[in-house]
This record gives sequence, C-alpha cells and structure tokens, in this order.
Amino acid sequence: MNSCQEKKDKISKIIHECAQEDLIVAFSGGVDSSLLLKLACDAAKETGKKVYGIYLHTMLHPAKEAKEAQKVAQDLGGIFRVLKLDELEGAGIADNPLDRCYRCKRYLFERIQDEAKVLGVSTILEGTNKDDCQVYRPGIRAVREMGILSPLADAEFTKADVRRLAKEYQISVSDKPSTPCLATRFPYGTPISYEEMRKVEQGENFLKGLGLYNVRLRIHRDIARIETDQKDLHLLVEKRGMITEYLKHLGYLYITLDLEGFRSGSMDVL
Repeated sequence: MNSCQEKKDKISKIIHECAQEDLIVAFSGGVDSSLLLKLACDAAKETGKKVYGIYLHTMLHPAKEAKEAQKVAQDLGGIFRVLKLDELEGAGIADNPLDRCYRCKRYLFERIQDEAKVLGVSTILEGTNKDDCQVYRPGIRAVREMGILSPLADAEFTKADVRRLAKEYQISVSDKPSTPCLATRFPYGTPISYEEMRKVEQGENFLKGLGLYNVRLRIHRDIARIETDQKDLHLLVEKRGMITEYLKHLGYLYITLDLEGFRSGSMDVL
C-alpha cells in the first residue's frame, strides 16, 4: 500500500469500527499517540462514545512530559487520566535485562487493563507505527499477546506518514522528537537507578537547550557518549567547553561525541 489516501481511508475505517464503543488510547503525549487520540476523538463525536487518554506517569520518562501530555490530550478532546507507576520494581527491570522492554510494556498495559475494567472499556489502542515493527522492539510482542490494538501499524503508517497527517490536523506535537524511556540510555545488563536516569535527563535537557533537536546521552559507566543529528555535530564541538563542564559536574569523567550521529536504538546493537 503506497497511497497516502488509501492509508487514511484504512485507518479511518479501523478507528470508526473501534469507536462503536468507549475507547482507551494509551497516551504518551508524543506524535503517534496524539494522532491516534485525535482520530479516535473525532470518530467518537459521531458515535457518541467516550475516549480516554490514559497517561502512564512513570519514572522512566522525563518528568516534564506529564503536564505537556495533559494539555495535548485536552486540546484533542480526550478524557485525560493518569496512572502513576514504578516500573523498576513492578516490572522487575532494575538490572536492565535484554527483555526489559517486553517486561515493562507488559507491566504497563496490565495496569491499563486494570483501569479499563474499572471504566467498563474493552478496547485499548496504542501508537506503534510501521517503522517500529522493522526494528528491535520486544515490547510490541507484549502488546500483541495482550490483545491491544495498533491501528497505525495495521494501516501501514510510517513515522513520516504519522507526522504528515498530524501536521494536517495541526496537532501541536507534530514535529516533537521521540522521547523513549531513559533506560534506553544504558547498555543491557547495566543496573539502572532513578538517580542515574535523572542525571541523564538533566544532561539531555541541557543539551537540548543548546538548540539540538534529536539528542541522546548514552552512559557507559563513567563515560557519557553524546548522539545528535549529524548536521548538528558542529554545535557540540563549538560548545565543547561548556558541555564538558556541565556533564562533568553531573559526575561523568569522560565526555565523548559519537561521530556516527543520532541513531534510534543504538543500544540495541548486540
């Protein structure tokens, strides 16, 4: 399927079928789940059903995301609800195992399913897209095993398709960079803690403040390896003094720049 219109028609059909009853959208505030929530809310206006945007307030994601997500959900017309969770303990992933994403995703969606029972909702949607299915994403297996629906992937929407349609709908986060969980900044098998993840969050916020779009601070014990888009590598070199000073203040002894640039999932190279 290549036609943008064909994809739009397909996802519209999927969402309208789902909206014959109340729905839950697993809502992160990113562009994928925001587009999904928009489509679901529009369909529900026609069917008279409710759409809940369930946000998982977890310790593995930057703290500021929750408030931003609430505003986006309300702008789109969803009923915003928050579940506060502790994945390190609840999902048993403090040692950062190879199947971390699977364990975590299963734990998170079990909590959403619990909330769905309370709300009397049987259909849960989530925002996996076609591109996600082409790379190492063990969490997708958990989603499928649990019967969670992935309309964007089913309609063959790539990330570019998602951003394009989100822009058409004037969704405020259409250009927002992806913000995967902070555990992805550490090699598998390296114990992770909330303290270390908060340090990464501080470091990445500092780097984003320099005008970078995509940026990851990958941590190898006392080494902080910076990834950013290749077109922006020169900014890190030009500002290397202040960057080194700030990151060393956080406790990292060696500050390195990855010459390959930003690569989503670079820690999945085994």
